This record gives sequence, structure tokens and C-alpha cells, in this order.
Amino acid sequence: MRKEFSQHITKLALENEKIIFLTGDLGFMALETLKKSIGNRFINAGVSEQNMVSMAAGLAYQGFIPLCYSIAPFAVFRPSEQIRLDVCLHNLNVKIIGNGGGYGYGIMGATHHAIEDIAMLSSFQNMKCYVPWCNEDVPNTIDAMFAYEGPSYLRLGYGDKPTTTSLPSFSPIRHINKGEKITIVAMGPVVINALKAIETLLPSLADVFVVSEIPVLEISEELKQSITKTSKLIVIEEHVSRGGIGENLAALLFKGKFNCSFSHLSANGYENGLYGSQSYHQQVNRLDTNSIITEINTLLNE
Repeated sequence: MRKEFSQHITKLALENEKIIFLTGDLGFMALETLKKSIGNRFINAGVSEQNMVSMAAGLAYQGFIPLCYSIAPFAVFRPSEQIRLDVCLHNLNVKIIGNGGGYGYGIMGATHHAIEDIAMLSSFQNMKCYVPWCNEDVPNTIDAMFAYEGPSYLRLGYGDKPTTTSLPSFSPIRHINKGEKITIVAMGPVVINALKAIETLLPSLADVFVVSEIPVLEISEELKQSITKTSKLIVIEEHVSRGGIGENLAALLFKGKFNCSFSHLSANGYENGLYGSQSYHQQVNRLDTNSIITEINTLLNE
């Protein structure tokens, strides 16, 4: 999603001179056009993420719109204190950009993975997290993030939109496939694995929704109707179960007194102590297409 991100931010920055782009010495072969286009509004803060976020807070306080870019764990975990205290508590309009969410950086291991980022940031005061579900969805999601004048986090990953699926306009929860027997809710590009699963089984089998803004404050009417209709729900996320959309939705369902079978597929860390590609980690954590097919069949046969 770096290509789509860079192209759209370049467009927005050329239209709005208040946008300042800060990078933690990352973005090679992705941000060169942006840097050339906006000149001294592109700042390489170096490998100093805490300082970068504090700089951004100062810029936002002066009325600018700063973006802090790095790979997700460096953008989120290293400067978490500065995000919480300098940005969120003062409700400043700082945009944190994390590339390679989930297991996106694969074989580089846990230091380069971000499977707890949403849990941490969505718990901070005033913070909203935004997650595109495919490459083509990046501009829509960026526009939604900029429409919110407050602390925000954009989690980038990778995934081409299936040709059989539409790209609806942005909303916190979007309906991207219609079905009859089961409801699937997912966050980010892992939803593409779910779409492949139901394509293998039967396209009209599952209602598929994607969550693009976290925390989820309310369940959409379409999702309510789907859960009532199917009474079977699978939540899928390349994120730990604690503090992810599974917990968020479960609390809302309990509050709304919904009655349904509930299954949650999520990241479980590194139970076998091994590292590999993103697809390897998805397979080990039952987030791949075949595992989703198995989970669908299990829930349908209950």
C-alpha cells in the first residue's frame, strides 16, 4: 500500500501547505516523489521516533497537519509515551502512519511485526485507527483520516482488491459481499483470504463486512441485520485477540443482547518459536484461506 499512500499524500500535500511529512529515516523507493514535490515540508527526523512524534505535536499545536511515517512497530511502540502524552491527551491533529501492519514484514521477525498496535493505540484518549482493506482502498481511508481532526493512526498492509468485489465508499463498517448462511467481519487485507474462502465454497454463502475505523462505537444496521439473519459470526484479524476488533465487537454484541455463535480467528504471536513470511504466519495462526474454509464449515455444521 506504500505506492498508493505516497501518491495520495503527494496530491493532498500539494493542495494543502499545512501538511508536513516526517519520516523516521524510512521510505526508500516509496517517498521520493513526495519529497521532491513538497521540498522542505518533508523532514527526515532520523532514527529518533520519540523525537519525531514530539516534533509533530509541536507542529500540530501551531496549526500544521504533521504525518509521522515509519514501519508500524517503530511508529507505534517506540514512541508510545509521546503519542499518549504529547499528542492524544492534548487532542492534537497528528497522523501516525505505520507500514507493514500485522505480520507484514515477515521473516524480519517480532521486532518488525505489529500485532498489538490497534489494541494499544485505540485505548488512548481521542485516538482513532484507520485500516484500508486493500491497496485500492488507501485513498478513501486517508481521506477519512484527514476528515477527523484529532490523533489518528493509519495501518498499511498489502492486498489487491479481488475483481469480483466492489469498493464501497468509506464508512467504519462496510458490507463488501452479500450472503445468506454466515456473517464474517474482518479488519484489513486479511479479509481477502476470507473472500477467497467463500469464493471456493460458494460466493453467496457469507455476508462479509470489513472494519476500517477503530474503536468501533456502534454496530451498523446492515451488520445487525446480518447477524440476526445468520446467527453465526466469524471475526478475523491479523492482530492479537486482546484489544482487537473481536473483543470490541463482542462487547457491543453482548450489550445489544445479540444471540449468535461466535468464532474469532486472530494472531497468536509465535507459539512455535519460528519466523517466516507473512503467509507462513497467517497459516500458523489459522488466518489463511484454507483455515478460514475449515472454520466456516465447522460453524455451519454446529
